[in-house]
Amino acid sequence: MTEQETKAILTICLMAAAADGSTDDREGEQIRRAVESLAHDSGVDLQAIHDDVRLGRVSVEGVAAAIGSPELRQLTWETAAGVCDADERRSDAETEFLDRLRRALGLEKSAIEPFQSQADALAAEPVAVTGAVAASDATTGSEELDRMVLNYSILNGALELLPQSLATMAIIPLQMKMVYRIGKAHGFELDRGHIKDFLATVGVGLSSQYLERFGRRLVGGMLGRLGGSFARRLGSAATGSAFSFATTYALGHVAMRYYAGGRTVDAGQLKETFASLLGEAKSLEQRYLPQIRERARTIDTGALLDLVRRPV
Repeated sequence: MTEQETKAILTICLMAAAADGSTDDREGEQIRRAVESLAHDSGVDLQAIHDDVRLGRVSVEGVAAAIGSPELRQLTWETAAGVCDADERRSDAETEFLDRLRRALGLEKSAIEPFQSQADALAAEPVAVTGAVAASDATTGSEELDRMVLNYSILNGALELLPQSLATMAIIPLQMKMVYRIGKAHGFELDRGHIKDFLATVGVGLSSQYLERFGRRLVGGMLGRLGGSFARRLGSAATGSAFSFATTYALGHVAMRYYAGGRTVDAGQLKETFASLLGEAKSLEQRYLPQIRERARTIDTGALLDLVRRPV
């Protein structure tokens, strides 16, 4: 993959994040922070790319022309779809953007339909759990919640190791389901809107999180789909999975504190607590790296929706 292709894919990801035209201040700030973080770690002038997108100085067709191989073009479309679907089922504006991108990349509808169908199902998956799981969650104690958060963190770290775009897309639905179950354990029945607002308050954007996660894989040369063995990807696990493990772990523990306290913690305290827990989680990831690697080996990528629905 050339430097020009890397920049083109990142440009398209940023265009996808802005495609619905309704980015609020918090989401815009989270995307800006993701861009700064990626730029700091990669050396790529992402701020210039971000400015070009924000000011409308680039076109889908012009950027797509820089992407060469059919496989890379397919991955580019899938990644843009992941950004659009990160917060919820895509809007009409996002659908129009993705169709324009598909044409610009020279992809047939038949090439993207299997992915699109599964991506739509992941984006639409309800956050609530029902039946025996819901009944069990309502009486779950703090030790069980600790284990549940750790299990979700290990699973999401493992998903990050897999080359399939859909595996990465499963991470956010799992995080939202985890928060729902934590709320349930403390007597709160949460809906998707509340959980999205909670995540935004602590500083976890949905589109920005997906953007940063993919960006780190891209600029770090860890797109296993485009070459390299599974063993090599596992060897890069500290870089490839740390972001998702740490974010999930910190999110779970700040949610436990928030709902255990009756949702009385203010936004500033939530952000400070999350930032502190994120630092702690980053140091823990190495301890659980063997479990993350082993979990990655057992994931059936053909049944990701079932994986999201199952309790961990």
